[in-house]
Amino acid sequence: MSVKVTFVGSGDAFGSGGRFNTCILVDAPGIRFAIDFGASSLIALKALEIPHNSIDAVLLTHIHGDHCAGLPFMLMDAMLGAKRQTPLTIAGPRETAARLPQIQEALMPGMHVMTPKFEVDVIDMEVLTAHRIRDLTVTTYPAVHTAETNPTSLRVEVAGKVIAYTGDSEWTEHMPALARGADLLIAECYFYRKPVRFHLNYPDLKAHWDELDARRIVLTHMSPEMLAQTDRLPEEFAFDGMVVDV
Repeated sequence: MSVKVTFVGSGDAFGSGGRFNTCILVDAPGIRFAIDFGASSLIALKALEIPHNSIDAVLLTHIHGDHCAGLPFMLMDAMLGAKRQTPLTIAGPRETAARLPQIQEALMPGMHVMTPKFEVDVIDMEVLTAHRIRDLTVTTYPAVHTAETNPTSLRVEVAGKVIAYTGDSEWTEHMPALARGADLLIAECYFYRKPVRFHLNYPDLKAHWDELDARRIVLTHMSPEMLAQTDRLPEEFAFDGMVVDV
């Protein structure tokens, strides 16, 4: 079955290269879901003329604004402007259900008094456990990133395909299992030479490339230093609006 992946946003937290925050949209038979939903995701979706009401589920790798802060805006518009009627599932690392209301109040004070007319199901996902999220099987792995964000890497099985994403993380012992047999591995590649704590960079990836047993690898979440090198490197790099058929 055909599965389509759209890089709605492929950027880092700081808009490097004029790119939007992380938002990876996946279209599979019977379901459309997003992996991460950074602060600029509504803008990025509108630029691609994709209605956010069409998204059935959002999967979060960790609780940093460039990966999750678009959700309050999406939910607010779904209630007030877009008039969503269909259920929405949000699944993320531990404490997602408890912390999402805090994020909403920080970004949209007073939002706590609003009650959506559609069902919203918020799910915490334990690591190293397969979770059934609608038509998806989602397994998260421990990641090495800012501890307060409860960071994870994420592997999704849908319609006979496997899409894996490192999220923001240093190299971990779990990444070979994350990538094993995946039809698409999306990997952070933050810097070209500079080592940065809590992030993958190009030397890290090349040192472990043979351990990443995925059919296709696309690199994303790049700093200006990394973006300046992409035209001369053989790997495949994401850009906003890029579509991959899996």
